[in-house]
Amino acid sequence: MAGRINDEDVKAVRDAVPIDAVVSEYLQLRNAGGGNLKGLCPFHDEKSPSFQVSPSKGLFHCFGCQEGGDTLTFVMKVDHLSFSEAVERLAAQAGITLRYEEGGYNPSHQRGERIRLVEAHKTAAVWYAEQLATSPEAETGRLFLAERGFDQAAAVHFGVGYSPQGWDHLTRYLRGQGFTDKELLLSGLSQEGRRGPIDRFRGRLMWPIRDIGGEVVGFGARKLYEADNGPKYLNTPDTAIYKKSQVLYGIDLAKQHIAKASRAVVVEGYTDVMACHLAGVTTAIATCGTAFGGDHIKILRRLLMDNGSARVIFTFDGDAAGQKAALRAFEDDQKFAAETYIAIAPDGMDPCELRLAKGDEAVADLVEPRTPLFEFALRQIVARYDLDTPAGRAAALDEAAPVVARIKNSGAQHEVAVQLAGMLGILDTQFVVKRVAQLARWAREKGGGGGRGAGGPARGPQQPSYDNGAARPAVSGPALNLRNAVFATERELLKLALQRPELVSPAFDAYGIDEFTAEPYAAVRQTIMEAGGAEYGVQDPQEYLVRVREAAADDGVRAMVTELAVEAIMRRTVDENYAGEQLVTVRRRAVVRRLDDLQSLLTRLSQTDPAQAAAVQNEMMVLTRYERALKDEGPSAL
Repeated sequence: MAGRINDEDVKAVRDAVPIDAVVSEYLQLRNAGGGNLKGLCPFHDEKSPSFQVSPSKGLFHCFGCQEGGDTLTFVMKVDHLSFSEAVERLAAQAGITLRYEEGGYNPSHQRGERIRLVEAHKTAAVWYAEQLATSPEAETGRLFLAERGFDQAAAVHFGVGYSPQGWDHLTRYLRGQGFTDKELLLSGLSQEGRRGPIDRFRGRLMWPIRDIGGEVVGFGARKLYEADNGPKYLNTPDTAIYKKSQVLYGIDLAKQHIAKASRAVVVEGYTDVMACHLAGVTTAIATCGTAFGGDHIKILRRLLMDNGSARVIFTFDGDAAGQKAALRAFEDDQKFAAETYIAIAPDGMDPCELRLAKGDEAVADLVEPRTPLFEFALRQIVARYDLDTPAGRAAALDEAAPVVARIKNSGAQHEVAVQLAGMLGILDTQFVVKRVAQLARWAREKGGGGGRGAGGPARGPQQPSYDNGAARPAVSGPALNLRNAVFATERELLKLALQRPELVSPAFDAYGIDEFTAEPYAAVRQTIMEAGGAEYGVQDPQEYLVRVREAAADDGVRAMVTELAVEAIMRRTVDENYAGEQLVTVRRRAVVRRLDDLQSLLTRLSQTDPAQAAAVQNEMMVLTRYERALKDEGPSAL
């Protein structure tokens, strides 16, 4: 069993890999002000970005679903890794050699399962590529690529390889690299044979499938020989690191281009992705042996940031299967804020065939938006009915009107309703327009949403609220309604203590837990104290927030700490004067509350214990003078 990773090495990994660099591998980030970045949360569906990253603090927090943490937490959550696996992955990226408390350096066979499976795939990808480049047997594969316009440089760029026809060439090679039979079977690279593991892929052209972070997690294998009785394309089975419904081929190469251009091109095959990229369409991606679905949409939405000007273009073959695939894609259209289009090449050619026949310019021209996906869907629906009869026109309207009602833009919705009337040959255009508008209204009333903003306005990070039923770790205490001025000021002071400790130290560390009236805030104050106080944040800013989060009593308090550490301070200019105002306001309110308590106690004691009443009266005099000094002198009276 692997030993515990040395604490100094964990800290080194945290410091070496910037959180914004890691997060931007999975979603597009934009400036959120105050040094923070924002994007669409990878942990829940949302239309407006509420996921914020603070590079200076090394933390992220989603103000929608309340997920938050540091770089390691993000990698653990987004890729479903254990803590040690996340540390090992980031350490490998940063070139840091880890030390282990029990037993010294961790040998490779002791690493986390996921890390081992990724390493096996990486090793296999290199080996397959070498076979394609050097093996005489692989000439068939090289010829296959050449016939489709791909030279050796193209094969290298996309990592294309070749799996030999023998039973266990790769299996024996990976065993020699230290991988166990169990790991080879779990990875899907090998399968059980009569006498032990044998290669899953034999005599095929191999495309490595990478996740959005660039790790090889699977393969797509194309049949080359007639004697091969398997399917034309064979993919890695679902494993701990590969789920075909959650990966997109080419996403590692296309992600930055998709984010920059706010455009994605969805094609059908590996060679189509290659053809598009080589033709200059570097936003092309493809599914891996499955229909384009909801999980694929989530990946693209995070890269596109779901702005209304974004575009997704689907290219499908012109045959019946291609048209069916296009209609399936339209079923998920409303999950995009982006506009969706369909492009079908002339003569039913796919992008690979089009590039071979007519060159790169023809491919680039193909993917320029042509037909909105909803228009294509409408024409497919209308074509199924006999429009020469009233019954046929009525039936076509019944099926087509809900499609038009789902169009996001209300202006476009009206215009397409008019077009639909013309397509159906219905002279009463207003009848069709009203029918569509009624369906759209019903959908909105049911919460189905016909428009881009369905679901109500998103709550921005500047105005957090926890009384709306949103899922979050439970933190006991009153609902933190920030229209309550007391809660708002306490929140600001805690944000300053976490984000700008130099502005509130050393005064803050003298504040009692009872000076924070909201129980979650009192818990955060307790946590800061147990981590060494805000003064520690002045001495070691990088380690400060790590210590505070580790000192949290439970996940709920830890989530609140992260949220307050990332949330923007409610003042454009954050300086000593602003910090002083928050310190004074929280302290004055605490003094006033104490005075009210003492007044009640004095009323009772004056009847029963005059000596004790005198002591209370004396304390009230001292507190009254202190409250007046805070009012008149401000922070200098603290």
